[in-house]
Amino acid sequence: MREMRDLLRVIAEPALAARDARLRASLTEIVGKSKATAKAALLMDGSRSQAAICKESGINKGQLSTFTKALRAKGLIAPDDKEPKLLISIPPNFFEKAERHDG
Repeated sequence: MREMRDLLRVIAEPALAARDARLRASLTEIVGKSKATAKAALLMDGSRSQAAICKESGINKGQLSTFTKALRAKGLIAPDDKEPKLLISIPPNFFEKAERHDG
């Protein structure tokens, strides 16, 4: 089932990107060039605590707090602060693609 789900995500990615273009642009802008913040965003799937996201991404607690507030202001994150979850789908290489377009 996971393989089928992953395959469907790959197939659906162009349609999701078009639908979420404005939100994805906001996310890219908020993340900026910080690799730790980008990793934190990728970890925000609703299954990890803020402490776990800090530990896994290398972002500090203050940065994560500021980051989640910015995401909330743009409507990019669910209201649960304890286990942050992005409200848009992004592929694992999303920030790598954004980096290539910038440089």
